[in-house]
Amino acid sequence: MSGISRPLLIATLLSLASFLTLVLLAATLPISDLDQRTRMLVHLTRLPVLDAAMNGVSGLGENYGLIPLIALGVALLWRSSRRWAVALPLLMAGTGALQLVAKWAIDRPRPNLAPWGFPSGHVLSLVVFFGLMIYLLASSTVTRPLRRLGYAGCAATVLAVAFSRLYLDAHWASDVAGGFTLGLAYLLPAIGLVERIAAHRDGDRRRDSEAQVELADDERGSLDVDPVAEPI
Repeated sequence: MSGISRPLLIATLLSLASFLTLVLLAATLPISDLDQRTRMLVHLTRLPVLDAAMNGVSGLGENYGLIPLIALGVALLWRSSRRWAVALPLLMAGTGALQLVAKWAIDRPRPNLAPWGFPSGHVLSLVVFFGLMIYLLASSTVTRPLRRLGYAGCAATVLAVAFSRLYLDAHWASDVAGGFTLGLAYLLPAIGLVERIAAHRDGDRRRDSEAQVELADDERGSLDVDPVAEPI
């Protein structure tokens, strides 16, 4: 992948447009009927026996959950894809800064009346992390069944955390949607940028290698030329 392809660009623009639409609604309108109805439906699933599990799942999006995930990702990628092992912590640090800016700018209360509800930082962070894992799985050499299993596991984790945020009354449905769309709008061009930089560097190395080969051939050629006998 030498740059941001057209499908990647279209997906980025659609994600960004969706996020900006949600921003406009969150900043100018009261909580929608869809948010209220979703909250009531989720409340129907609430059982004391599920509370601990939902708190545990939600913890994946906290610092104490994200840091081990990032460390594990770096360890797994270090041999197979050094550039992504280096890029992953930087990408996730950018995610943290992005969510803080977005939350500060919108400043919409959560269902439990705590501040800074939009967008969901948990969902945003995990969409970026597991979205990247899905991309790397898709470009890996592992077997198709294992790739599909990996896709399902990544998607299920993100959806479980998203549901847990609704279950715990930490977010409205539109907060969660904001996390999804902003995460994709951030991740997709980041993938294109990292791959473009890598392709540029690979091209430079290839040109340097070809130049060195040509120079070596020229030197060998000059040594193979018979010296011209001088007249007596």
